[in-house]
Amino acid sequence: MTNAERSPEKIHYICQTYVGMKAGRNGQTGLKIAKQLEYSTASEARNRAEREAQSEDCAGADAYMVTEDPASGEVGEPSFLVRIGKVPELDDF
Repeated sequence: MTNAERSPEKIHYICQTYVGMKAGRNGQTGLKIAKQLEYSTASEARNRAEREAQSEDCAGADAYMVTEDPASGEVGEPSFLVRIGKVPELDDF
């Protein structure tokens, strides 16, 4: 397959929000994903994350982009546009 025949990478812009989880048996609290929304541009995802983070029930929000290889379906590591409030550690992704 030549480079001209390869499918271009597809970019996904995601806004992901988090809510707090109550303490479990081990007594630790944590975060869980509340919403995961896809947008066509980075600014749309970033703006939504900023709005969602202002919500009383939202612990935090991320806006990030990932690239997907349509031929293989593989998705790359997230590249964060903005991280607001309580969000998971980068190692948790």
